[in-house]
Amino acid sequence: MSPKLHIVSFNVPYPADYGGVIDVYYRLQALHKLGVDIHLHTFTYGRPVAPQLELFCSQVTYYKRRTGPISALSMLPYIVKSRDSKRLVANLQKDDAPILLEGLHCCSVLEAIDGRRVMVRAHNVEHEYYKRLADVEHNLFRRIYLRSDARKLRRYESVLSKAAAVFAVTEADANHFRLIGCKNTILMPSSHADDQVVSQPSGVLNPQSDYALYHADLSVPENIEAVSYLADKVFSKTHCRIVVAGRNPSKTLADKLRQLNNITLVANPDDQTMRRLIAEAQVVVMVTKLSTGLKLKLLNSLYAGRHCLVNSAMVAGTELGKVCTIADTSTEQLEALNRLMLTPFTNDDIELRRLLLGSLYSNEANAKILISQIALLR
Repeated sequence: MSPKLHIVSFNVPYPADYGGVIDVYYRLQALHKLGVDIHLHTFTYGRPVAPQLELFCSQVTYYKRRTGPISALSMLPYIVKSRDSKRLVANLQKDDAPILLEGLHCCSVLEAIDGRRVMVRAHNVEHEYYKRLADVEHNLFRRIYLRSDARKLRRYESVLSKAAAVFAVTEADANHFRLIGCKNTILMPSSHADDQVVSQPSGVLNPQSDYALYHADLSVPENIEAVSYLADKVFSKTHCRIVVAGRNPSKTLADKLRQLNNITLVANPDDQTMRRLIAEAQVVVMVTKLSTGLKLKLLNSLYAGRHCLVNSAMVAGTELGKVCTIADTSTEQLEALNRLMLTPFTNDDIELRRLLLGSLYSNEANAKILISQIALLR
């Protein structure tokens, strides 16, 4: 008999087009492939009902997120209070199947249901993420909100100790959750779109590219700060061609990038264009100041791209630094970029990635980790 699992998602996980929902969507796919009977409960937040989810789930139930000032003024974090649903709890209590909560966002369920059968996928150390967002936010009122919710999230995250298991995306995050009392914390890297490494070596059939790529959601303050830093300190000082690609760049950012003759901005590329840009770039450059969580764009680049130039925070708490070039200062990053643009990407480089990613970052392997915990909860 197939194991049954309730999964509660913070948002509709289709289309799988940004960090957290990518993790949820491809986990659903992998669990279904291994025979798990999934009842998906998902909050709607700016995304419509998705019949495509019924390919992997025997049942999908939608809940409206309660946004607005009442949720914002609660002592609970806004992302939690706005997803506090009596209807959800009632539906979960109709049987005794184990429950997986996707994110701290959904953890009001832990207060209402016996935590021994409730597991949590922690996508981030949320209070650190919100504090970082506040640090780079220019709008005063939004900065005040982010700092307020960062404090609420820090107080609230102890609720995770009530879970039967907490699944962390990196070892650094896992260590944090263990320190706050989550004894059964398990490393389970993010699920993602790639089944195998498809990176192409430099050679006659795949000529060495003449550009380096930075890609991200360009409406996110953290990414705006990162690409602005790279443009000022690194890209403006190299002679190589740079492509910056991503969703919804502001006019201010677009104007800034266009001032540099060697930068081409590709706004709102479709999936096919984005994958081509990653595959054909000689170097993919990625930096962050936030060391929590696993950066899915890094996994995408390692599975499909050539050289990956990152800073230490981008690979913190993971093994991915073994297949990246790490540089932390603008001087080091410029030197590494210029060197990698002239360094062939080889079959040996690809084989190293296959060995590492296949053993640690396989969707099927991660699904089996979760299934093993389901078995313990029966």
